[in-house]
Amino acid sequence: MYIHTTEAAKLLGIPPRRLLSLLNQKRVLGAYKSGRCWIIPLFDGLPTIIPGKRGRRGTWKTKEDSGSRKKRNQKKTIIHVNGNHIKQNNRRTAEERKPVIVIRGKEKVYANMLEIPYPCRIVYQPEKPLRCGAKVWIEVLGFDLAEIQAPGNIFYPC
Repeated sequence: MYIHTTEAAKLLGIPPRRLLSLLNQKRVLGAYKSGRCWIIPLFDGLPTIIPGKRGRRGTWKTKEDSGSRKKRNQKKTIIHVNGNHIKQNNRRTAEERKPVIVIRGKEKVYANMLEIPYPCRIVYQPEKPLRCGAKVWIEVLGFDLAEIQAPGNIFYPC
């Protein structure tokens, strides 16, 4: 798989300008320039940086430390739809309806609409449901959506 410089910089945890410097020094394994854009290959999910001969050790993520760091520091926000609220809303007027989307991060937040601009995955585990009984939910990795309130989203803290 190939990616561009901004995506590679995010994966490595370094500024895009530093990545361009590494590319110009030919220190990114397998990277090549196509027109004005750099095309960077991924090896085991990360671009490979060739270590320099002088100076301090690089601060970018490597294959060895990326797995352990991600697991330790990764926050997880769980989003699910409250089926009981949907059933109750069928008997209510538009003004009385409760929000049905539940966002569980550091605190529980309800919403009617939610836009997810971050990496996420949909999980279906009927044999191991959440404490609330949900068998299908969305996990947003690395961000607490309850803290990031976009203008279009409507949140109701519990």
